[in-house]
Amino acid sequence: MERRLAIKQILFMAGGMALLPSCLRDSGKSSIALTNIDVSLDQEQLLADISETIIPETKTPGAKSLNLHLFTLKMLDDCYEKEDQKLFFEGMDALQDRSEAQFSRSFQKLTVPEREQLLVGIEKDEQAPAAIKKFYDITKSKTIEGYMSSKYVMTNLIVWELVPGRWNPYYPVKSA
Repeated sequence: MERRLAIKQILFMAGGMALLPSCLRDSGKSSIALTNIDVSLDQEQLLADISETIIPETKTPGAKSLNLHLFTLKMLDDCYEKEDQKLFFEGMDALQDRSEAQFSRSFQKLTVPEREQLLVGIEKDEQAPAAIKKFYDITKSKTIEGYMSSKYVMTNLIVWELVPGRWNPYYPVKSA
């Protein structure tokens, strides 16, 4: 065996061993690393569907395309107290239960108008449980925050001007 061939094969094997841990992730776990919360793949998909219902894809990318559900999970993991995190997951389960009770199907199997009807019903319901309200409030606020601070919005939709901005000498001034 030639020395160059042996070195080449050893380097390929070492590269494969270095990449192997990234390929061996637990199936059914969230696609991002979280330190304080444990999220299953089904819960992540549910959150993605809810976020997509809040900001659907039109001419602009929707919440799923921008991975806003991952932003929501990361913010929940980093910025919220344990009680809020617990209420969030209780609310997620309560939303699934409400979907089953109202439409006899899980949220993922609902049509878009049914999803919208369910979420609007939660938003308008004054007697909704605290957990489902907390879940919906966190999801909606972080989805909108993530969208407004996303690269797409910041580069394509918002026109930035340098400070102090342009000077307009013909701006109408109201006299006091």
